[in-house]
Amino acid sequence: MYAIASKRAIFAVRALALALWVASLAPAHAQSPQTKPRASVAGQFLIATPAMRDPRFDRAVILMLRHDQDGAFGIVINRPAGQRPLADLLGTKDTAAAGNVQVFVGGPVQPNIGFVVHSTEYHRAETLDVDGRVAMTSSLEVLRDIAAKKGPAKTLIAFGYAGWGPGQLDGELARNVWYTAPEDPALVFDDDRDKVWEHAAGRRTQDL
Repeated sequence: MYAIASKRAIFAVRALALALWVASLAPAHAQSPQTKPRASVAGQFLIATPAMRDPRFDRAVILMLRHDQDGAFGIVINRPAGQRPLADLLGTKDTAAAGNVQVFVGGPVQPNIGFVVHSTEYHRAETLDVDGRVAMTSSLEVLRDIAAKKGPAKTLIAFGYAGWGPGQLDGELARNVWYTAPEDPALVFDDDRDKVWEHAAGRRTQDL
């Protein structure tokens, strides 16, 4: 669906991992009028409803990493893009980085930037703890640790993200184009990708 780097992965620097959500970065949709802020959905799933008209998000399930008055961003977890050699992502021919890893299309914004969503027993200075059950690290070091068998137990490697400017996601929620549901690590890391939307929708808190 979107181009993904097959050579050296361009992973965000530490500061970017904590600042991608600010409005200065391009949102995934056109800016909507200011809407009254809603409760944050960070640490929850956004699940595209049948009312979603943007084909980029048809039946998408998004793990929300940030949502506040400055905007929001998250990673789509049910868009597998195929296997990639770990050595290619690291930009090395080191035989220690053997094997392939599954990569995902995390969203339409900046699809050359990589993110690793992972279990929380692994932590670096640049790691963003999402909700105490899942975390995200965006750096080459996490890939090096994965190659060295020192990385997190559970991972989802994605390129690109879904982003919203101030008030934009609140407007979309008001228009009922998203369900929300509690985040579940089993759906993030283990579930059949073809069934993630169905299973996440079954956990929705309510029809908005």
